[in-house]
Amino acid sequence: MVTAAGRGIGAKIARHLASIGYSVSLLSPSGAAIDLAKELRGVGMKGSVTSVTDLQSFFEMTMQTYGRVDAVVNNTGNLPFGDVLVQKDEAWQEGFEMVILNVIRLLRFVVPVFQKQGYGSVVNISSYGGVSPERNLAVSSSLRAALHALTRLYAERLACENIRVNAVLPGYVDSWDAPQEIIDRIPIGRVATTQEIAKVVAFLLSDDSSYITGQSLLIDGGLVSGI
Repeated sequence: MVTAAGRGIGAKIARHLASIGYSVSLLSPSGAAIDLAKELRGVGMKGSVTSVTDLQSFFEMTMQTYGRVDAVVNNTGNLPFGDVLVQKDEAWQEGFEMVILNVIRLLRFVVPVFQKQGYGSVVNISSYGGVSPERNLAVSSSLRAALHALTRLYAERLACENIRVNAVLPGYVDSWDAPQEIIDRIPIGRVATTQEIAKVVAFLLSDDSSYITGQSLLIDGGLVSGI
């Protein structure tokens, strides 16, 4: 199950997982996830991660199609830009629903299936801003930090049941046209490709990372130092 899978990082994750043998179930607020799912011989639906009804329908579609859930990728779209002093209540509420509440809601449906199966893996897509806040990304930076704590709480609670929960923290990615002044800040000298992010996600979902849980892994080309 991959949310916000219609384009960008989410779509690339879906493509990569399908290429290595996963049967995919995709959600996006546009029809793009439906089209991509057809291409990948999976299932898709139009819906929002901020709607509990849509998340329930997404889960039910997945179970009706496949009869189980092996892996969940909680991905979201863009959050409001702006300094902490100018953000209105609506921006904070929207961010909370997109970054935190959607994870809680979807895992509320999925975790009982994992528990019955005796296994499962979750990767939450976060951002480097959660450990190195940016002033113009106040909502995202604050709520991504909260997502790291939530990831750890789920991981510790579910580890004894062979259910793993991790997060990846991308820096700047080629799905966004980064200006040169941003690229100049990255020690490796370039932005990440969405394929590089997808490969790390696939690793964390797989048995190759069977002893890794509760971790928030930076994929930032060295942008964040001292963490």
